[in-house]
Amino acid sequence: MKQRITILSLSFLLLFNFSTLAQSKQVVKKIIEIGQTDNQTMQHLDVLTNRFGGRLIGSDAYENAAEWAASKFKEWGMQVEMDYSGTLPVGFNRGPWFGRMLSENGMYLHFATPSYTSGTKGVQKGHVLIEPKTQAQFDRMKGRLKGAWVLVSGKNTGWPIDISAKADHLRDSIIGLNIEIEKKNNEIRSFNRSNKEGQQKELFPLVEEPALFYKQMKEAGILGIIQSAALPIRVLYDRKNINSMTFDNLPTIPDIKLDEHQFAIIEQMAKERQSFELEFDIRNHFKMGPIKYHNVIGIIPGTEFPDEYVMMGGHLDAFDVATGGVDDGSGVTPAMEAARLIMKAGGKPKRTILVCLWAGEEFGLLGSKSWVENHKDKWGKISNYFNRDGGPTVANSLSVPSAMLKDMEKICEPLNDINPDFPFKLSERKPSEKPTTAGGSDHAYFALNGIPTLAFGTADPKGYDFDYGEIWHTERDLYNKSIPEYQEHTAIVQAIVVFGIANLDHLLSREGYYIQKKE
Repeated sequence: MKQRITILSLSFLLLFNFSTLAQSKQVVKKIIEIGQTDNQTMQHLDVLTNRFGGRLIGSDAYENAAEWAASKFKEWGMQVEMDYSGTLPVGFNRGPWFGRMLSENGMYLHFATPSYTSGTKGVQKGHVLIEPKTQAQFDRMKGRLKGAWVLVSGKNTGWPIDISAKADHLRDSIIGLNIEIEKKNNEIRSFNRSNKEGQQKELFPLVEEPALFYKQMKEAGILGIIQSAALPIRVLYDRKNINSMTFDNLPTIPDIKLDEHQFAIIEQMAKERQSFELEFDIRNHFKMGPIKYHNVIGIIPGTEFPDEYVMMGGHLDAFDVATGGVDDGSGVTPAMEAARLIMKAGGKPKRTILVCLWAGEEFGLLGSKSWVENHKDKWGKISNYFNRDGGPTVANSLSVPSAMLKDMEKICEPLNDINPDFPFKLSERKPSEKPTTAGGSDHAYFALNGIPTLAFGTADPKGYDFDYGEIWHTERDLYNKSIPEYQEHTAIVQAIVVFGIANLDHLLSREGYYIQKKE
């Protein structure tokens, strides 16, 4: 009798497993069908970039995008958590910006300003000066600085000129050093004048520092500073002062990064002391804080192992000189669509799927770091976190350790039946060193704590000549830099792989993922 019960139990188990497998295949088939006939990845991207635009934390655009993403998850039948990640002391919203040169050969100006820096006080017009390099030069021109736009040295790197107290102290020390250098140079000049037929001594070079007399020029009443910028123009944010800003100590001097070709023309005209003016209207607006920011976590609960997880996502925030169409619209929207496909296909995974739209990646991985640090109890229960933050190229490969290979072969088997233009390659990877410092994207704090962060390999097989450097934090990071067929296919691939891992009867093995150091 006991043997008969055992055989019946085994038969039931086999039948149950066969039924579960059949259901999973049906869900995958449905994911592919919906993904090919009603893929909404680009619709999601359109809303993020063209309705909300650049999505800095602290901005209305970020808050609106977070609320919209949460509403979509709820619409698709998912649970949602607005995960508090931190606070900024003030907020920032960017409005339009315009500029032109007023002269016989006038031109409209191509420029940008870093986030969390000052705008103009309406339309402001003024003459142009080249910054002083020595105290003597400053003393000679200080009367003309009021109402002037000042050209400063150096090349734009995206960051604003440092206006912190520490930077002022450094500049003061350089000014003092240059006074001593000028004294020596004046002695050399005197010697060279009296020794015209003899060997001439070379002058000592001055120490260069962009906006060396920033504090003194500000007190003298300048309108703003202008620095040369390579194309496409890259601007970031005032990282050195943002955490100490209040509504009473906001920056007041615009920091303009001007097209290097136009800068060269204007600089030459200024050197020739030609008569012309520049006019700017820069609408950089602040709002009172504190401003909270949140990760948006979409949740598909697990049916058997709800306390085990498969995670995917990217960062919802984006710099606002453009609209974040690639960085990281190319990561956020396929993850959102993958979740929608799973839900629409009727997927009910065994373990929980978390779709993570992170806050503050551009300000230092703030959202993902906060989540990892606040969920230590989940570290050992995460099969993998899939991060996408590298552009709109197509997901077409995956490299896994040998202990995962058997599981992943079954999961990835349908991927080659989706589109012959995008064959999928699964390969074995060797163990790697566990990182000891944070990297540049949201997988970093997962990896630092030993959580697997397998990522899809990507490619540009159709030759669309995508260049990540062209859009990275620049004015060209727009919706039209995305590649729709790559983005849509990637969403299908992510949905199938994440659903497959979530539907295993065990967590993915971590054996051989990181090199085990000998004690």
